[in-house]
Amino acid sequence: MFGLIGHSTSFEDARRKARELGYEEYADGDLDMWCAAPPQLVERVTVTSRTGKQIQGAYIDSVFVPEMLRRFKTAKRKVLKAMELAQKSGITITALGGFTSIIFEDMNLLKEERVSAVELDWQRFTTGNTHTAWVICQQVETNAPALGIDLASAKVAVVGASGDIGSAVCRYLQRRGIGELLLVARRPQPLIELQANLGEGRILGLEEALPEADVVVWVASLPQSLQIDTSSLKKPCLMIDGGYPKNLDSKAAAEGVHVLKGGIVEFWQDIGWQMMEVAEMAKPQRQMFACFAEAMLLDFEELYTNFSWGRNNISLEAMDRIGEASLRHGFRALALSDQATPALATA
Repeated sequence: MFGLIGHSTSFEDARRKARELGYEEYADGDLDMWCAAPPQLVERVTVTSRTGKQIQGAYIDSVFVPEMLRRFKTAKRKVLKAMELAQKSGITITALGGFTSIIFEDMNLLKEERVSAVELDWQRFTTGNTHTAWVICQQVETNAPALGIDLASAKVAVVGASGDIGSAVCRYLQRRGIGELLLVARRPQPLIELQANLGEGRILGLEEALPEADVVVWVASLPQSLQIDTSSLKKPCLMIDGGYPKNLDSKAAAEGVHVLKGGIVEFWQDIGWQMMEVAEMAKPQRQMFACFAEAMLLDFEELYTNFSWGRNNISLEAMDRIGEASLRHGFRALALSDQATPALATA
């Protein structure tokens, strides 16, 4: 049995969804009440692979919202309590979605072995980052050529290159044989180490990298204050928004700039669930975050282990393995043509 731990994109959206689901006490509560509220197992679902195999799963809302990020103790408690609920519910493998994965890694929750009276079994949880990295690479390989971008000569900037997903994307694209990697991140030392590990790649600041890039893979959250000079970007330019929340389209709207929601997959048939409506997917019955799909894939494959765990541990072999399973069971990476709104926006 697989589990998915998620949350709403904002406090107001969470209250609206709570009312739709019949949780009136949550809908009327203030942020302090939400901070104190326990996680909720809100939905159970059956999913059928293209192979015909069926699995059961559950969606747990952590009752976390992004407005709680500055309340560090609250954010930490939300994630751990949601994990506790997943384990107590008998879920075999659970994916941490959205900010829950970021909180888990940034706050090093591996130090927390017990929650209340429950000793957490780390083998039951995955960040889903391996599948996310593979899907983003598929999105680059499929959509760049469709825009006339030759990857063999293209410059690909990876923003957040030294992170877990970013470093995996770099290694995969290096094997693919792209023209040049442009490495961008906030902290210089991890970039220097990544460059040494790759044996190539040029370290640049964001302002330097963007005008050079044919493809930009964003696997870092965008600051609200970030301004992008779209007139300096190459045309065409493919931008994969692999961060969370996905708001790159509001920063880079221009003719010839194609923004694709990264790390999202579409299943081969409809799933009878409501959970992806919370995430505002274009096709909520079929589309989902790739990290969530990883938990399903591990259940389909009966591979009950923390497949994605810790920083910079993603191997090319693991990406190939989860990618093969993804295709076999009926997932495909979201393409520009799948998005509800036109991929090409004019400023």
